[in-house]
Amino acid sequence: MIDLKNIAVVGNYVPRRCGIATFTTDLVNAIAAAGDPVDCWAVAMNDRPEGYRYPAKVRFEINRNSTQEYRLAGDFLNISQADIVCLQHEYGIFGGQAGSYILQLLRELRAPVVTTLHTVLEEPTPEQKKVLNEVVELSDRVIVMAHKARSLLREIYAVAERKISFVHHGIPDMPFVDPHFYKDHFAVEGKKVLLTFGLLSPNKGIEYMIRALPRIVERHPDVVYIVLGATHPHIKKVQGEKYRLGLESLARKLGVDRHLRFHNRFVELRELCEFLGAADVYVTPYLNEEQIVSGTLAYAMGVGKATVSTPYWYASEMMAEGRGLVVPFRDSDALAEAVGGLLDSELERNTIRKRAYSYMRNAIWSRVANEYLSAFYEVKGSRSLAPRLHSRGGALERDKDSLPDLNLDHLRRLTDETGILQHATFSVPDYSHGYCIDDNARALIVAVTARRLFPAEDTLQRLQTRYLAFLKHSFNEGNGYFRNFMGYDRTWLEEMGSEDSHGRALWGLGVACAFSTDPGCVAVSTTLFHRALKVVERFTHARSLAFSLVGIHAYLSRFLGDSEVRRVRAVLAERLIQIFNGSCSDEWPWFEDRVTYANAKLPQALLLSGQWMQREDMVRSGFRILDWLLSVQTDSGHFSPIGNAGWLTREQGKARFDQQAIEAQAMVETTILAYYMTRDEKYAAASHMAFNWFLGRNDLNVALYDYSTGGCCDGLQPDGPNYNQGAESTLAWLLSLIAIQAFQTDQKDLHYVG
Repeated sequence: MIDLKNIAVVGNYVPRRCGIATFTTDLVNAIAAAGDPVDCWAVAMNDRPEGYRYPAKVRFEINRNSTQEYRLAGDFLNISQADIVCLQHEYGIFGGQAGSYILQLLRELRAPVVTTLHTVLEEPTPEQKKVLNEVVELSDRVIVMAHKARSLLREIYAVAERKISFVHHGIPDMPFVDPHFYKDHFAVEGKKVLLTFGLLSPNKGIEYMIRALPRIVERHPDVVYIVLGATHPHIKKVQGEKYRLGLESLARKLGVDRHLRFHNRFVELRELCEFLGAADVYVTPYLNEEQIVSGTLAYAMGVGKATVSTPYWYASEMMAEGRGLVVPFRDSDALAEAVGGLLDSELERNTIRKRAYSYMRNAIWSRVANEYLSAFYEVKGSRSLAPRLHSRGGALERDKDSLPDLNLDHLRRLTDETGILQHATFSVPDYSHGYCIDDNARALIVAVTARRLFPAEDTLQRLQTRYLAFLKHSFNEGNGYFRNFMGYDRTWLEEMGSEDSHGRALWGLGVACAFSTDPGCVAVSTTLFHRALKVVERFTHARSLAFSLVGIHAYLSRFLGDSEVRRVRAVLAERLIQIFNGSCSDEWPWFEDRVTYANAKLPQALLLSGQWMQREDMVRSGFRILDWLLSVQTDSGHFSPIGNAGWLTREQGKARFDQQAIEAQAMVETTILAYYMTRDEKYAAASHMAFNWFLGRNDLNVALYDYSTGGCCDGLQPDGPNYNQGAESTLAWLLSLIAIQAFQTDQKDLHYVG
């Protein structure tokens, strides 16, 4: 099940005044309102050092000319664990040559990227083409708002068709109204109203429309041409109001100044809709053919305006099939003829209006938001099937004989006077989830076995007693089972845990019995082990039997003569092999219909039982299962464990993510045992392969172990690591490190080898 909860949109944002800002703001709001429980927010580009007074939806700002801030924004997006990053791309809003600074943000993003292209050039400069090609390469999907852009991407930029999606430029859901309804708002009652709106700049071609006015006025003396919009901030900064003043001067010279009204301001959506509602004809006399999208034209058609436009790409496409009139560039006579003709014929105007309005119903923001969400779900699903390397060369190199030092900092950080806490937010302990016996049992194994390998670590003795005390306290004398979950307030949340948690507790106690050097810990562990053993013959789940058997073999490696424990081992081992024989087939050598977590623990239990009990059938089945698990979890020479987002099933195959550290740990321990039983180097190599998963030899080429904290990330997701460093993953790392350390120093007794 693909989950989208956290979507970040990168672009300009209102109150910055430009088309990209309006689009980004509308997109964020539309996605947030689309019905899904989605947190949609923005990263805003600033074109001035002081920025803008943004709303709360803007959570990070980038100075367009600061390369450092692009890198920081990338870090912020990764830390925020965005599920999708949606980039609004237009060369001019980013710093660097052809807006190249944005690449610094994109290169290290973990989340899938969906990029909306607001400009696609037919004749780009070499730098523009290079930048756009890399933007597209770093994007999982690109969205275009005109089919012309799709063809340009294929033909000029060699972009694969499957990577391109068409989605309309979004528009407000505006009613189809008679223009007379709004005219009194602007004192144009009884007038025929022409309208152009948008930020003013010389490429808008308004001078050609003014030159057309005399002929239009001659036919329709009641015409008023409204030009709505402030001068573009960047134009105003360099030229002031030179362009607007020139237009006013031209109108006076032609004697049509009384028919021309400038509204020199940026209007909000409500007022814009009223202006549009009052217009009889909308005009876009733009000068540049290479305009692949126009929000102003989309708005005008969306409210049902009869429109006259020059043939820039977006207009030619949108106004095809009688949805508007297209005239040549820089042709005032053609503008006059087209506009005058529409004013002459109310029937033609209304026909065009209805066609435009009907066509643009697919562009209202609610529908556009759903199309974006569909694209987001698709790319997130595709990323899980075809992951992208996080950073080439990012895996940590190590010699086969060199290992990271044992770093217990995060183990100590997670441990308090009660025991080890379950979870962390990044590297900070999370009290809200409290404690569980699963983690304290594994922590006990770490403390005991690490003490054996690193006797100078005095803190391990204290930790050992703390984790053992938790296990002792969790045992419920009334029913003979361990409780599992405890709140941070030290209140037990249940009277009996699962079979799995009981089996893990036995595993931890068995290791403490076998390898602790503290007589008191051995005595407590042995007593508790025997009490807990009384209920395990009731167990029916394969994994619970396996955990219990591994603990039993650890115990028997020290107390082999314990007849009762040996009897229980025989019962559990027989039950485990019967479950396997009842479920397996030639194609499916497994215990049930799906393969889930800590899977290599099951063949480890069969190998140990077969070895100690001289049961060749168990040994043979154990190796068969282990070899199969290795085959389905090896990809191009690296360990690629079964993910918990669907597991591995007979019908649907293997889920690639989310990969868990516990799977690598189980494989490390079992392949080391397999090597000692066979001396086959393939198992030694497999143990190092599984161990190196932690260090970056994995599907995304990114390390899960954090040298700076001593913790381990909670898993590998399609977009990169889950950077929370909880107890299970950190303990899995430490258990794997200890197992490999013992292997390299040939301390095979720590693997309970017979």
